Formats: sequence, structure tokens, C-alpha cells
Amino acid sequence: MSKRKNQIKSKKDSATNETEGIVQIVMSKYFEKEKEEQQETIKSTQNDINNTIETTDVVKKRQKIVNNDGNDQKWEPAHWKEHWNNILAMRITNKHLEPRGCDTIGDTITDEKVRRLHILVSLMLSSQTKDTMTIAAMDRLLEHEFTVQYALDIDVDQLAKIIYPVGFWRRKAQYIKDTCQILRDKYNDDIPNTIETLCALPGVGPKMAYLTMDFAWKSNQGIGVDVHVHRISHRLHWLPYDTKTPEQTRLALESWVPRDLWNQINHNIVRFGQTQCLPVHPRCSTCLNRYICPASTSKDTKKNIKQKI
Repeated sequence: MSKRKNQIKSKKDSATNETEGIVQIVMSKYFEKEKEEQQETIKSTQNDINNTIETTDVVKKRQKIVNNDGNDQKWEPAHWKEHWNNILAMRITNKHLEPRGCDTIGDTITDEKVRRLHILVSLMLSSQTKDTMTIAAMDRLLEHEFTVQYALDIDVDQLAKIIYPVGFWRRKAQYIKDTCQILRDKYNDDIPNTIETLCALPGVGPKMAYLTMDFAWKSNQGIGVDVHVHRISHRLHWLPYDTKTPEQTRLALESWVPRDLWNQINHNIVRFGQTQCLPVHPRCSTCLNRYICPASTSKDTKKNIKQKI
């Protein structure tokens, strides 16, 4: 009898240990996910703080160049018009290499509110994500007939699965749901039409806001600066001072770029950066700017610059 009791007790202990093991695994995964999300939040918050501080510092440091006669002199980079015309020409040559971008989102959508919503969401997804991945996620949302109502009805985990694997997909799924709730409460299911109100939406920064105004509202409010524009502006020496963040670069570019070109800079520079002026191993040998670009790796660059000057 005692042996039987020991066997039963042993089975119970084994079952208890197995259950505890499963619970530990589940809880471990839960805390891992929670830790990952906390790290994302800390990183995102710190980036926002740094951008705000650094942008404020740049605004304070900006100074006008003044002639001897006291008149203001507008700073312009050398050869920028040639740079720009060559970039436009290379876009035509490299058209077959260009991926679809967020500017093409909503081309087939007839409802203007839904079209603008898709443009905003595509820009929210594009942060730290390749265009091909962003477009694929937006195509899936289009297949689900994505609207404000759809975002409010769907579970956040299900929405996250649809947009996966864009960067920070879990967090962006929550941003989209929170944003759509605001659009329902404040804007009659439409998106805001000012930079300030767009930037007030969860997960929307200045770059997204300026591009949204351009693509969704056809309104030229400023230069949308992403990593490509930030990188290439430095390579071409298009900045009157060194900048560390895209927002600082925007301020520097807008200090001299003609306003009628503001809404053309991002679209053309990004495509140039994706097909010609690559982050690593730029194709300088076939670049039309190879003789007038300060960062060119082509031979006799300095010699040709001197000749042109």
C-alpha cells in the first residue's frame, strides 16, 4: 500500500514539475517580449530627446553670412545646380533599378480619405525598413481593405502579423491602432493636414509629416529628410555646417534650397541613393557628378574640379 502511495505521489510530483516547467517557459517568453518592447521604448524615447536637443542647438548656432557692405548673403553650395540636374538625368537612366516607394501608395484607391490614410500608414511603416518590405506590407493591408474602421476592429496582434516583418512591427501595429482612434475621434476618419497635427500622432516624426503633406495633401511644406538625403547632402557638401540628425539636415537644406524644390528633394535624392550613390561602395565611376562631387572616388576628381572652377 505504501509503495502504491509512493508511486501516485511520484506521478503527482512529476506532473507538478512538468506544469511548473511549462509555466516557466511561458513566463520566460513573456518577460523576454516585455523586455524587448521596453528596450524599443527606451531607444525610441532617447532618440526623440536627442533629436529635440540637437535640433535646438543647431537653430541657436545658425548664423547668416554677411558681406562687407552689411547685406545678407545667402549661402549656396558649389556646383549644386549641376549636381541636381545630373541627379535628375541619372534617375531616367536608372529607372529600371528603382523600387516602388511610398509616393506610389494609394494610386488605385478612389476614396480620398482611404488613399490619404494608406499614404500615412506606409510612411509610418517605412521607418528603418526597406521600401520593398514596406510596399509588401501595404499590399497586404490593401488586400484586407484597410480603413480606419478595420484598424479599430482588428486585434493588435493580428495587425502586427499582417505588417510583419517591417522594423519594430509590434510597436508600429499599436501606433497604427492608436492613430486610427485619433482619426476617428478628431478628424472624421481623415488624416490631419498640418505638420504640427501630423507630428502629434503616435509614431509620426517630421520626415513622415512633410512627406505626408506632399504625397497625401499635395502641399509643399518642407523637405522630408531620411537617411539617404542626410547621407548624400553631406557627400555633396550641400550643408553650410555639419549636422548629426535628419532634422538638423532639414533645417540646413531649407536655409538655401529654393522653396519650389523642397517637395522634390526627397523623392529624387532617395532614388539616387538607392541606385547610384549607395551607402557602401557608391557607383562613382558611372556617376555624372563624379568630377564635381567632393566625395567622389573616381580618379582625377580634384583635377577636374579645379578645371571647372
